[in-house]
Amino acid sequence: MAIRRILVANRGEIALRIVRAARELGIATVQAVSAADREMLPARLADAVAEIGPAHAGKSYLNKEAVLRAALESGCDAVHPGYGFLSENADFAQMVEEAGLVFIGPAPETIRQMGDKATARSIAARAGVPTVPGSEGRVEGLDQARAAAAAIGFPVMIKAAAGGGGRGIRVAQDPDELATLIPQATAEAKAAFGDGGLYLERFVGRARHVEVQVLGDGRDAIHLFERECSLQRRRQKVWEEAPAACLPDDARDALCTSAVWLAKAVGYRGAGTLEYLYDAGTGEFFFIEMNTRIQVEHPVTEMITGIDLVREMIRIAGGEPLRFSQGEVRPRGHAIEVRINAEDPAHGFRPAPGTVTGLSLPGGPGVRVDTMLYPGYAVPPFYDSLLAKLVVHDETREGTLARLGRALGELSVEGLPTTAGLHRALLADPALRAGDVHTRWLEAWLDAHPLTP
Repeated sequence: MAIRRILVANRGEIALRIVRAARELGIATVQAVSAADREMLPARLADAVAEIGPAHAGKSYLNKEAVLRAALESGCDAVHPGYGFLSENADFAQMVEEAGLVFIGPAPETIRQMGDKATARSIAARAGVPTVPGSEGRVEGLDQARAAAAAIGFPVMIKAAAGGGGRGIRVAQDPDELATLIPQATAEAKAAFGDGGLYLERFVGRARHVEVQVLGDGRDAIHLFERECSLQRRRQKVWEEAPAACLPDDARDALCTSAVWLAKAVGYRGAGTLEYLYDAGTGEFFFIEMNTRIQVEHPVTEMITGIDLVREMIRIAGGEPLRFSQGEVRPRGHAIEVRINAEDPAHGFRPAPGTVTGLSLPGGPGVRVDTMLYPGYAVPPFYDSLLAKLVVHDETREGTLARLGRALGELSVEGLPTTAGLHRALLADPALRAGDVHTRWLEAWLDAHPLTP
């Protein structure tokens, strides 16, 4: 069906991204807002606004009934969930479709299959995609966990079956630590996802985090190459690059091909990301999970391919087939994204909401800033701390690093602390410039390089 009016069921920079993509397609937008978000930039630029509840996300952006009601009452025929909130909630996607609206994302059953990490591992294995050695599905209770860990070999990762974003994860070095950590991981998973189910995986100590962007129309699927997201703090991504400079060509081809196999195996529709661990020492890669939504770091893929992923999501949801064959997608150059968060790195990265009293954004060739900020905007304390994504592109990684340094020098957000200084410091580190990092590198670097105000 032709989509004419979209409810944007999210906030911040991704909401603005959706509003802009829809406008370029000639589609009207209604911005869903909590009571705390009426003055955010997406609300100012959308065609209409629908208030869905109070500031608390559980009573607004996570309130399935309120979001669906807003879509119906505002005359929308589609809902775009962005990332986070309800974007990977299969029940919400089903509610949208049963109401006769279009969910801009994969089918509810696909979200269910790939949203349960243990089920996703099983599907991946059947599709011929390498997975980290781990438990066969969920572990039910400590005795099962002990038996699975003994078969896998310590150390093991305890992971939330229903979750992502690093929540519910623990690393157990031995059986005693496993017994201590299982209840903690269960409680955190239950609080974060409403599901305390767990599974176990072998712990890969110096892994690189590499992910593949896929795009499918429910019948066919392609990949748009890969990104490296190894720079993480508390398993939250901080800095992303495309392509992954750590991959030799044969590993890149195998990894991207495996991602397409899996996307086709589940009849994937829309934009999605398959996440892997890559062991540079052995050349092995292992599938860990699939995110059935647009990713925060999607702009680096757009920069190297020239394909607007958000527009393609909307087109596909409206019934159009894929517009590109695999052979037509060719990467060019290198791109880096750094996340600018409202956090104070000098004081343990504590959240730092406040009012933007001054703002200067970088520009020039190969520079993109995705942000909802404007002078006078009051950053609310209720949500994720992401303020902006600074994305740069050039022909080589070396040129991209130089461009990033120039752009960071031009960036100024006044009125509240941000993580921009962290990125300036990282940019000067020889190991990072050489690409010699892994998923645990940043936390060790922060311990050795305390940041000052």
